[in-house]
Amino acid sequence: MRDTQNVQDYQESDLTVGHQKDHAAGVTAVAVSMKRSLDHMGAVRTAKTLLKLNQAEGFDCMSCAWPDPEVGHRHTAEFCENGAKAVAEEATTARATPEFFAAHSIAELDAKSEWWLGQQGRITQPMVKRPGATHYTAIEWDEAFRLIAAELNGLNSPDEATFYTSGRASNEAAFAYQLFVRAFGTNNLPDCSNMCHESTSVALAEAIGIGKASVSIEDVYQAKLIIVAGQNPGTNHPRMLSALEIAKDNGATIVSINPLREAGLTRFKNPQRPSGVVGAGTAIADLHLPIKVNGDIALFQALGALLLEWDALDHDFIERHTTGFDAWKAHLATLDWDQVTEVSGLSRAQITELAELLRDSSATVFCWAMGLTQHRNGVAAIRELCNLAFAQGNIGKPGAGLFPVRGHSNVQGDRTMGIWERPPQHFLDALQNEFGFDPPREHGLDVVDSIRGMRDGKVHVFIGLGGNFVQASPDTDVVSDALRNTRLTVHVSTKLNRSHLVCGDTALILPTKGRTEKDVQAAGEQWISVEDSTCSVHASRGPLKPASPHLRSEVEIVTGIAQATLGDRHGIAWQAMRDDYSVIRQHISRVVPGCASYEVNVRRPGGFVMPHPPRDSRTFPTSSGLAEFAVNPIDTIVAPPGHLLLQTLRSHDQYNTTIYGLSDRYRGVEGGRKVIFLHADDIAAHGFTDGQLIDIETWWPGDDVVRAVEDFRVVAYDTPRGSAAAYYPETSPLIPLDSTADGSNTPTSKSVVIKLLPAGHSPNRRKPGDPQDAVGSDDGHKRWPDVDPYLS
Repeated sequence: MRDTQNVQDYQESDLTVGHQKDHAAGVTAVAVSMKRSLDHMGAVRTAKTLLKLNQAEGFDCMSCAWPDPEVGHRHTAEFCENGAKAVAEEATTARATPEFFAAHSIAELDAKSEWWLGQQGRITQPMVKRPGATHYTAIEWDEAFRLIAAELNGLNSPDEATFYTSGRASNEAAFAYQLFVRAFGTNNLPDCSNMCHESTSVALAEAIGIGKASVSIEDVYQAKLIIVAGQNPGTNHPRMLSALEIAKDNGATIVSINPLREAGLTRFKNPQRPSGVVGAGTAIADLHLPIKVNGDIALFQALGALLLEWDALDHDFIERHTTGFDAWKAHLATLDWDQVTEVSGLSRAQITELAELLRDSSATVFCWAMGLTQHRNGVAAIRELCNLAFAQGNIGKPGAGLFPVRGHSNVQGDRTMGIWERPPQHFLDALQNEFGFDPPREHGLDVVDSIRGMRDGKVHVFIGLGGNFVQASPDTDVVSDALRNTRLTVHVSTKLNRSHLVCGDTALILPTKGRTEKDVQAAGEQWISVEDSTCSVHASRGPLKPASPHLRSEVEIVTGIAQATLGDRHGIAWQAMRDDYSVIRQHISRVVPGCASYEVNVRRPGGFVMPHPPRDSRTFPTSSGLAEFAVNPIDTIVAPPGHLLLQTLRSHDQYNTTIYGLSDRYRGVEGGRKVIFLHADDIAAHGFTDGQLIDIETWWPGDDVVRAVEDFRVVAYDTPRGSAAAYYPETSPLIPLDSTADGSNTPTSKSVVIKLLPAGHSPNRRKPGDPQDAVGSDDGHKRWPDVDPYLS
C-alpha cells in the first residue's frame, strides 16, 4: 500500500527531537505567530486581518470553535498562535494560477507532501481535469456548473451522488447546500462531524436530548472543578488555555485525563498578561492521570462507584430529572477493580484522588474531544461521562455541565443548518412547509458509507464543500481508490490539497472566497454567520479584497450548482439567495428550530445563544423526558502480545489536515512529522532504540489487507506502557475503514492495533514469500495471531 507521505519535499534526515517544552504560549507563540503572518501576508494584510480576528465587527477564526468572550471583554489580539497561522494560510499572497497547474502534472503534484501543496497559495480560477488528462486546465464558471448538472441529472438515482461538507462552511452556505441536496432528492450529506464528534452527538442525544454542549464560557470561568478528558487544548484549542487560566484565578481545580502528558496543561504562559511574557506562567492542570488508550470507561465507572459508596450524590436532581439511576447503581455494585486498574493503567489511589475532587466540587464542567469519541466504544464513554454529571446534578446550573469541544469552526453550525445524513422528521417537515416539496425521508450515507458506496461502484459523483476528504478520512488507500472509481469529483476549496489529486474521470476544483475576504453581491456587501461550541451564533465579515477576481463565495457556488441542476424545479429562488444572503437567513428563521428572528438576533454585537433546554431549564427532550442514565460494559480493546494501541493526533504546527509547518516544539519535534511516541520501556521491549527508524503495520479481522507506513522515527515520551501516538494524516492509512464506533460509525482513529517492524520490513517493501516476512512475528511464520484483538 502506498504511504501518502512517502515522497517528501523536505528531508526526514533533518528531523530533530529535543526536550518537551514546559509551556504552551508566551513569547515564543507571539514570535511564531507574527513571523508566520508577516512571511505569508506582509505587514499591511497582517494588521488588517489579525486585529479583526474574533472581534464583534470582524471575522470568525476558521480554525477551532472555541467560544469568544463577551463583547466588551475581548482583547485587541483575540486569537491564538494557531488562529494566526490559519489566517496566514488563507490570506497568503502566494497564488496557484492556471500557469502553475500547466507546469505541474497531477502525478507530479501527488508526489509532493501535504505541506508543500499548501504552500503554493490560493487557487485563482476554476480548474478541470478532463477524462484521460494529465493536467488541470482552466474552465469558466458557467461551463463548470453545466458539467456538474449534466452528470448529476444523468444519474439513475440521486442516491448515486454524495455531498460532503467541511466545518468551515458558513451557516448560509450550509443551509443552501442541504436545501439543494434534498431538492435534488437525497440525504447523502456526510460531513466532517462523522469523523470526529459524531459519537458525542449520538451519546448526548440519547442522554440529554440534544447533541450540544450544556455550558457557556461563563460556566467555565465559574467552575469549581474542570475535567479535561481526551483533549489537548494547547495544540487543538489554544484559546481554551486562557479560559482555564481565568478559572484557575477564580479558584478552580483542573484535571487532565490523557495518555500523553501535554505541555499546554503543564504550564501556560499567556501573552495577554505581563506574567506570561516575563514570569513563570500558570500551572494549569492540578492533576494529570496518564490513562491508557481506551481506558476511559473503566475510569469513569470507578469514579461513579466511589461517588455511590460515599453517597456524594444530588438526590434531588436524580429524583426529579433522571431515569435509569437504579440500574446504573446496580451495575456499578459489581465493578471489578482489578479490571479497572488493568484497563485504565491507573492505580486505585490515583482514581480515588480524582473521585475526592468530584465529591468535594459543587460545580463541575466535563470537557472532552477526540480522545473519547474515536474509539469503538466512544458513544458509551460519553454516556458514562453523562452518568457522572447526572449523579451530582452537574447540568443546568452555573459553573457546571457537559462540554464537547468542537475542533472545526462551524461544524456545529453546519449540523444545526441541516447538514446531516439522518435528519429528524420535524426538520424535513419544516423544509416541506417552507419550500413546497417533500424532501427524501430515508437516511443517507455518512462518510464511511459514502466511501464504501464509491468503492463498490454505487456512488458515481462526489462533491465536497471544503475540506481535504482524502487526508481526513481513514484507510487512505481505500479512500483514494474509491474516489478514482467515480465519474466526477468536485471540490470547493481555497488552496490545493491531496484530494484534488485523487480524481474521478472528470474532476473540478472550484475556488472560493475565504473568511478573511469581502463578499459583494448584487444587493451589496454580504456577511455570513457561524455557531461555536457553546451554541453562540454570530456574524462574520471579512476585511480583505478577494485573492482573485475569479473567486466566488460558497453561497454563490452552491446556488450556482443548484440553479444549473434543478432549474426552476420546486420554484426555489436560488438567484435571490445568491444576491442577498438575508433571504437565506429568512428561510433559516422559519425552518431551523431556535432560529426565530434569526436576521435580527445574529446582527447584534456578539450574536445570540441558541436555546438549550437541559442548560436553560433542566428539561430534557429525550424519549422519556428525563436525563437518562446508561449501563455500559467495560468494553475495551486488548492488543495481542507484541502489539500496541496507536492513537493518531495533530502536531502543534497543524490544523486538522492542514500542515502549517514542521515544528511541534511542545513535544520537542522539529523538521519532520514521521515520528511515533512510545514509552521508553516499550521501545526496549520491542528491541528498538530511541531515534531508530521503524515501519508500522496494522491488521483488521475479516480482510486480508495488511496496512503499513514506513520510516517512522521512534521518540521516547511520557505515555503509558502499551500506548503509542503518531501524527495524522501520515498514519491515516493504518485506520481500517470498517473499524468504527458502535452507534455512530465514527472511524476509530484513537484505537489502532499496531505492530512495529525494523525499517525496511513493511509489506510495502517485501515481496510474497520473502524470508523477511517472519521478522517480528509471534511464531516465526505469521505476523498476526489468530485472535480478535477487539474483545471485552
